[in-house]
Amino acid sequence: MFASNCHLLSNDAGEALVVDPGADADQILSAIAGGNLRVAGYLLTHGHVDHVSALAEVHRKHPAPIAMHPEDSKWAFSPGNKMEPFFSQPEAPPRIDRELADGQVCEDIGFTYRVIETPGHSPGGVCFYFEDQGVLIAGDTLFRGSVGRVDLPGGNGQALSRSLQKLCRLQYDTVVYCGHGPATTIGAEKKTNYFLRPGALG
Repeated sequence: MFASNCHLLSNDAGEALVVDPGADADQILSAIAGGNLRVAGYLLTHGHVDHVSALAEVHRKHPAPIAMHPEDSKWAFSPGNKMEPFFSQPEAPPRIDRELADGQVCEDIGFTYRVIETPGHSPGGVCFYFEDQGVLIAGDTLFRGSVGRVDLPGGNGQALSRSLQKLCRLQYDTVVYCGHGPATTIGAEKKTNYFLRPGALG
């Protein structure tokens, strides 16, 4: 109902990374089964309820390491992270296996990607930058024509502005897969997105 995007990244061997399983666990499980995929890991861009609520259920069927920034994992599965009547408190997975940090370079299922800390929408928000593929998975940091809201607990407009300026330094043709809505590019957003102007968020 929040139109949150869950991304599946797979290689030729049928191994997959699941990014932000936020809801509709049955649909995610169906996509995994339909692609005959073996889940090798879960990547979480941030901890908001609409991006983590299907994690525990999908993880039960397909156990694999979970990666998340500690600034978000400490509250993501707590009573404070619910949005009733739409979302109740997210069920916690058994553990977070990998704590993400800015500049961390990870290698999973043949892909190399860099973690970019992008606080502002949430304290521990991150993006995943696959430079060789020219792809950024941005979570709720950047949308086509907009950015993540900063009026939720832990939001900070100045922090988000600094995070967006980090993203502006990426290659112009980098394809951005967002946490909500359609994909875009860094170049398109630099040309048209008001919120990428320095100082737009305070």
